Amino acid sequence: MGYEEWKPYILCVFSNICFAGFNIVSKVSLDKGMSRYVLVVYGYAFGTLATALLVLLFERNNKGKMSMAVLRDIFFLGLLGAVLGRTLYYAGMEYTSPAFASAMGNLIPSFTFVLALLCRMEKLEIWKVSSQAKIGGTLVALAGATLMTIYKGIVVISPHTRRSHEPAATSSKAFLDWEWIKGSLMLATSSLSLAAFYILQTTTLKKYPAPLTITWLMCLSGTLLAAIMTLIFDHEVSSWRLSWDISLIAPIYCGIMIYGVTTFVQMLVIQKKDPVFVTAFRPLSTILVTLMGLVILRDALHLGSIVGAIMIIFALYTTLWGKRKEKEKKLMENTNFEQGMESKLENQ
Repeated sequence: MGYEEWKPYILCVFSNICFAGFNIVSKVSLDKGMSRYVLVVYGYAFGTLATALLVLLFERNNKGKMSMAVLRDIFFLGLLGAVLGRTLYYAGMEYTSPAFASAMGNLIPSFTFVLALLCRMEKLEIWKVSSQAKIGGTLVALAGATLMTIYKGIVVISPHTRRSHEPAATSSKAFLDWEWIKGSLMLATSSLSLAAFYILQTTTLKKYPAPLTITWLMCLSGTLLAAIMTLIFDHEVSSWRLSWDISLIAPIYCGIMIYGVTTFVQMLVIQKKDPVFVTAFRPLSTILVTLMGLVILRDALHLGSIVGAIMIIFALYTTLWGKRKEKEKKLMENTNFEQGMESKLENQ
């Protein structure tokens, strides 16, 4: 494959590296006492500023026609992404952990696949190997992510830190904890919202093919909606105060790298591929978060994490193989159709 063929894969891997950093940075800032609502507002505000500059540089001469339908979609993108997606994600991560939140994020490919089927963006021909590969890959990825979360097993790598000898709570105890269950439900709802977010991005891009401008307007919509939500749920003036520490780094990173750059990059891939292809890479962030937890947070690496990671990699390869087979078959059908038309014209 040439560079253009590899480009969507490279961009998706880059996006998930950014998502892994997003999990760690967000969790540290929330643990330091930053309000989840304010973190969303500041994050989207920084994203708005960053993408506005990019629009002026690269899409200032965009001739796309802005319509009420596009503005409506942008409003719902802000609602799904900021108010429901990110706020519930932060809330769920506060009650659980970055690794668990990332693992729950692997529901996004499954939800996206189902929504794409309902919206007729994806075909499901259960008797075909390509469809079976996509379904199987999605289920195995979900199983691998779940395994990483609920099964620890023996310690394979244990950094010699203060944390390494502290008694760890067992997975059964965690799942009997009401706050853990509440966090899980929030993360599941966040995943469903973000899956709908990717589907809506696809339809909006078809109406208005200017990914940078859509990203900017989406960030602006998210900022305004998140600010209204914050005024309703967080009345503390002190929550808005930023310090020269992680409380400033977190919204800058989330705003520029996640809500700005990563959203734009994913829209570029959606234009070339589809939302199911983009979300199929999501399990990679679970592996990366686990590795970052090992290196940065000095968390121990257990056997369950290794086995789960192997399952996720296998599932990702299987899903992408199925997508590629479908693409090859479609190209073959188009080629055969064109050749048949040429033969008919020649015979006439």
